[in-house]
Amino acid sequence: MHEFLVFSLYGAMASWGDVAVGDFRPTHDHPTRSAVLGLIAAALGIRRDEEERLATLSDGYNIGIRLDVPGTLLRDYHTAQVPRSGAKRAMREHPTRRSELEAPVHISTILSTREYYCDAVSTIGLWNRTEDAPYTLEYLRDALNNPAFVFYLGRKACPLAIPLDARIVRGENLAEVFASVPFPGGEFLKQILPSNREVRIYWEGDEDTGIQAIHSGTRHDKPLSRKRWQFGDRVEHYGVIERKEGECVSEQNPAQT
Repeated sequence: MHEFLVFSLYGAMASWGDVAVGDFRPTHDHPTRSAVLGLIAAALGIRRDEEERLATLSDGYNIGIRLDVPGTLLRDYHTAQVPRSGAKRAMREHPTRRSELEAPVHISTILSTREYYCDAVSTIGLWNRTEDAPYTLEYLRDALNNPAFVFYLGRKACPLAIPLDARIVRGENLAEVFASVPFPGGEFLKQILPSNREVRIYWEGDEDTGIQAIHSGTRHDKPLSRKRWQFGDRVEHYGVIERKEGECVSEQNPAQT
């Protein structure tokens, strides 16, 4: 039996940043590795400029994603007022957005298109990549349930709508764990849960997860440097499983088999 840290992500809107070119800010259809690690870092109280701690966190764990509800794509026509070129240094001296806009500098407007997924639900499974992972799964569970910083789903305008409900689940592999973990939210999310029991699974790593990979491709979401906003490539696998009840042991319900 292996241990997995499992938690749920749901919000009215979420944005999992894809490669951005120009004024178009697209989103992936399921959470990025950088976003999941960012949530864990926020729970632990790791700040964005602590790159060594962030790198250690990234190197220690693999991530799997069960896309419970794909959600609906939303494109937002976005406008924002910003200082013109050359005035940004002066604008940093202001403590608030209102102070910036009231400052005696020239203000311009930028236009962009930003994508979100509405009412999407994901279940995250995380497991140790190495024996010397920096934190135990139990420690990460406790941090996620009592975070140091506020969580959001890709952008600050996208808060969580239900608790993460982080817990340790034991199973032979990722397929067994994801097949037995119930959809999150109970009655709250019943209206948007799909009737099809087949759900999409995304995962990384070379070990046997018990899932037949339909496709394996490159994804540009491996965090390298938060200061320089740099990301690297990784291989992500995609497959489908049928969710079933009662195929692994959860520490919240030891009788579950």
